[in-house]
Amino acid sequence: MSSLLIEFVSVLTFVMWVAILGRVIMSWVSVDRSSPFYPVVAIICEITEPILGPIRSVLPNLGMIDLSPMVALLLMGFIRQILLSALN
Repeated sequence: MSSLLIEFVSVLTFVMWVAILGRVIMSWVSVDRSSPFYPVVAIICEITEPILGPIRSVLPNLGMIDLSPMVALLLMGFIRQILLSALN
């Protein structure tokens, strides 16, 4: 059971890491609602906003620079290490 939980935590953090990285890349490119890629953009935003939103509300406003993805990735790595060491 422990190895299944360890695998779940590893896969979940990897998927969230990829989703946040994808959102960062998408922020550099504007995607129109009529684009065939819009549903993918909407899903990634829905997945990542519960993590990035609270972090963004705590961080100071730096104008056009959004540091919430970087903070989220660092926190996820830290939490992942804690969980994996606790499960081992």
